[in-house]
Amino acid sequence: MKNFAIAALLLAATPASAKDVVIHAGKLIDGTSKSVRTKVSVVIKDDRITKVENGFVDAGKAELIDLSNATVLPGLIDAHVHITAEFDGGNPIAQHVTRTRLYDAFASVAFARRTLEAGFTTVRDAGADTDLVVAMKRAIEQGHIAGPRLFVAGAPLGPTGGHGDSANGLDPELTHPRWPENIVDSPEAARRLVRDFHRRGVDQIKIMPSGGVLSIGDDPTMQLMADDEIKAVIDTAHNLGMKVMAHAHGKRAIDRSIELGVDSIEHGTYADADSYKLFKKHGVYLVPTMLIAQAVYEVAQKHPEQLPPSSAEKALATVPRMHKNVTDAYKAGVKFAYGTDQALVPHGRNAEEFALLVKAGFTPIDAILAATQNGAALLGQSQNLGSVQAGRFADIIAVSGDPLADVTELQRVKFVMKGGQVVRR
Repeated sequence: MKNFAIAALLLAATPASAKDVVIHAGKLIDGTSKSVRTKVSVVIKDDRITKVENGFVDAGKAELIDLSNATVLPGLIDAHVHITAEFDGGNPIAQHVTRTRLYDAFASVAFARRTLEAGFTTVRDAGADTDLVVAMKRAIEQGHIAGPRLFVAGAPLGPTGGHGDSANGLDPELTHPRWPENIVDSPEAARRLVRDFHRRGVDQIKIMPSGGVLSIGDDPTMQLMADDEIKAVIDTAHNLGMKVMAHAHGKRAIDRSIELGVDSIEHGTYADADSYKLFKKHGVYLVPTMLIAQAVYEVAQKHPEQLPPSSAEKALATVPRMHKNVTDAYKAGVKFAYGTDQALVPHGRNAEEFALLVKAGFTPIDAILAATQNGAALLGQSQNLGSVQAGRFADIIAVSGDPLADVTELQRVKFVMKGGQVVRR
């Protein structure tokens, strides 16, 4: 019996052989426009969509999946997660110096499955142990474990004492072989690390030009990376075909990162009207991460002892400004890509960001497009992801109700398909 259970788990994690499928969609939000189509057939061959036709076509010998009473959408894209970590309410300093990468590797299998089953068929990991997250990406691609399509940055690059410095706030005599691997204190170091990370298998790069909230002792309003360091990272990454995301709260860090060529700004807390002009001029995406902002604000109010020293004070000052910035940037016409910064909130609850965006002023359809069409464009994957149309991967989800009337429907996904394989029926 024990061997049978193990075999069942292995089969569950391994994709079955692909086959022809026809989906009858009662309503379709296809990710290409703001309109809703009714009574549509999605025809799938292997892992790709071949046709999207009006009406309910005869499936013939293909498998028919009847979603005629549901609303069908493209698989969702979360452009800012930390798939190898999850906050459990314990002492963050103790966890930092006691949890091993092997523990994180095993725990991450559950995080990835929960994310996929919640309807997020693609995510961009915005900071993790480099070799661990690359290995996880490859294990998912090869079908060894279930999870979303991963685009990964590895460890975020930043300066000594900055948001990504793992030694912040600790006894200076404490060391770890991997802690210095992401420290950038010169353009030369920046170029070397980007090339090294590319060699090790990352497909994105993340930088930390400003301080952060959950790090110890740094100031989120200040630019901590020098301009020549930022530029060296961006130029080297772009020359290798990789996009660059910038963790940036302070206005100067935001503005200079945009002017130096970054592809997206994560958080963007203290941006202003001049910043929004730069976003639009350079075509840069803002990834707002409101879900973690809400979570850390609540912890700071009720359980500040669960946060690193100085973080509660920074959260109480920063989070209200983050909410205002999202509203102002949306009104100004800045491009948004959906991102949650999952880790503080349990994985699988990524869709809670939708309601926060709507509360900040988004229409439900614009919030959905941020997690489909825009997410794919930010990743440089519009030809593969983010829409239900011919030639794209058959990444498809469905909900029972109408997410345009109640966007929280996306928290109750009933059907998930990734690459033509049904993950949740």
